[in-house]
Amino acid sequence: MGFFKTAPMRYLLLITGAWLLVFLLTRSVLLMTHLDEVGGNLLPVFGVGVLYDLGFLTYAALPLGLYLLLCPPALWRRRGHRWFLQAVLTISLFAMLFTSVAEWLFWDEFGVRFNFIAVDYLVYSDEVLNNLLESYPIGKLLSLLAMLAILLSLALRKPFNAAMAAPLPTGRGRLVNALGLLVVAGLTLQLISQDSPRAQGGNAYKNELASNGPYQFFAAFRNNELDYTQFYKSLPTEVVAQQLRAELSEPNARFIGQDPLDIRRAIDNPGTLRKPNIVLVTLESFSAKYMGSNGDERNLTPNLDALRKQSLYFNNFYATGTRTDRGLEAITLAIPPTPGRSIVKRIGRESGFASLGQQLTAIGYDSVFVYGGRGYFDNMNAFFSGNGYRVVDQSSVPESEISFKNAWGMADEDLFKQTLKLADDDYAKQQPFLLQLMTTSNHRPYTYPDGRIDIKSGKGRDGAVKYTDYAIGQFLEAARQKPWFDNTIFVFVADHTAGSAGKEDLPITNYQIPLFIYAPKLIDARESAQLASQIDLAPTLLGLLNLSYESTFFGRNLLQDNPLPPRVVVGNYQHLGLFDGKDLAILSPRQGLRRHDQALGESQELRVGSDDPLIQRAITYYQAASYGYKQQLLSWKAPKDTTHAISAR
Repeated sequence: MGFFKTAPMRYLLLITGAWLLVFLLTRSVLLMTHLDEVGGNLLPVFGVGVLYDLGFLTYAALPLGLYLLLCPPALWRRRGHRWFLQAVLTISLFAMLFTSVAEWLFWDEFGVRFNFIAVDYLVYSDEVLNNLLESYPIGKLLSLLAMLAILLSLALRKPFNAAMAAPLPTGRGRLVNALGLLVVAGLTLQLISQDSPRAQGGNAYKNELASNGPYQFFAAFRNNELDYTQFYKSLPTEVVAQQLRAELSEPNARFIGQDPLDIRRAIDNPGTLRKPNIVLVTLESFSAKYMGSNGDERNLTPNLDALRKQSLYFNNFYATGTRTDRGLEAITLAIPPTPGRSIVKRIGRESGFASLGQQLTAIGYDSVFVYGGRGYFDNMNAFFSGNGYRVVDQSSVPESEISFKNAWGMADEDLFKQTLKLADDDYAKQQPFLLQLMTTSNHRPYTYPDGRIDIKSGKGRDGAVKYTDYAIGQFLEAARQKPWFDNTIFVFVADHTAGSAGKEDLPITNYQIPLFIYAPKLIDARESAQLASQIDLAPTLLGLLNLSYESTFFGRNLLQDNPLPPRVVVGNYQHLGLFDGKDLAILSPRQGLRRHDQALGESQELRVGSDDPLIQRAITYYQAASYGYKQQLLSWKAPKDTTHAISAR
């Protein structure tokens, strides 16, 4: 009797065939959205894509296949069992349609298949569910998908009845077939991985399309941390140690660690220690491209455009990653984006680092993380409270003081009002403060209080950007009336850009963000074209204070004469990059090494070896950062003398 002619296998083929058709249609629709960027020769997209589709189905269909093959004949022939299998078919069709729509929505926002972000969205289901309910007509959509699933199930009645009428396999045949399914699943596990054969460099959209969303979701869930030495190219310790000193030996820095890869340095900032207040505002998803002063003609940022002329503004500044937790990690710890999850979300290993907050708390500052949402999201509360901050989030604020909130948190204007209260309280105690904020309004569903701007709430990101700008203008207007304003440094920086997808794995232009340092009584307004990154912000702020300290920061003080070679570090959960202002080196799992020459322009990809100078610089940063994290070389060590006087200004 033929393997595929028995009732169980015909039924299984009916379901898996429907899945394959849905995967094909999904891939085709996603392809049409970026057809120009993908270019010619689409055969690998569909050829490799089918391999991933079959790979996912091998795993997903295994439990059902084993059940069908091992089901006793007496049970198989019962009417109730037939109804059960009809229901399984209908539910499967609904799951197919739901997955396809979910992939479309995810692709529309992030430009990739399911990945770490989708896994995180599953973990933080409350925020995500509320966000979806506020962004889309979920009830109507699910009802429509359910109706379609039922109609499709009825349309498949003929092949379903034919499968049910087919002969059953013999007892020995069932066991042999079940063993065959297990063998195929085992071979698939060995031959197909999250990165191979799809991710071989080249066009990132092709790599994503030649994959399978559900497969990538479960692969990301399984591999949420990547060991650098196992997956990425390493260099000998002496080579990395020598390159580290070339990258981090500022004129006022002295390496003091015993380990060759320990970057701990004694930083001797000249001048008298001063203690201005610091308000560091991290703006959700705020790309530099939205600013009118950068050429945008929609007048979305009138307040920030005016502030640019009054600030020390960095116009060649880059985010390290594509998620909020990556931005907070870089700003707070000044560390490159190590592969896998950010340190913020490495539960149980997220604390004890020499952070910006620890450095300032040690000299008498009140270091506070102020978040518009609920701080358990992305593990923010645990990260900041374990690294020298106290936390004030939405749950700390009385409902009477929140005028508007959505799935992600209170409106930016309410966050800024809480910030003013915290600053007033610290000023009354004559205590300098670091208030490190994280906004939420510039995030889907893009809702905010009515009547603030001329774009209706919930109509898209343009309105959210303009509202964020409005709230900043109102905040600064109120702050200028405060007695602590003249002795306060205001910093406005994005956590990441609004969209990081592109033709390359790391499209460097999509990582550019603004940085404003505003203190009219303390810092002269000017514009800097210095190539810089989020990891440079903390050492720059400590330099402004003339603070001498022990540094575990990979960043550098942007305000001193600096002969060090230019660079920014960028990455996503998988690919790690170093950009020198012209060319981009990329490290990928499975020892992948590439560089993109003229990365801001035509971006010519080249395969290179580990002896390439730019590749060596990239390996140095990421190998040292991963090693330092693993060996606890980046831990906080309180200074011996913590009796600094507190400024009464």
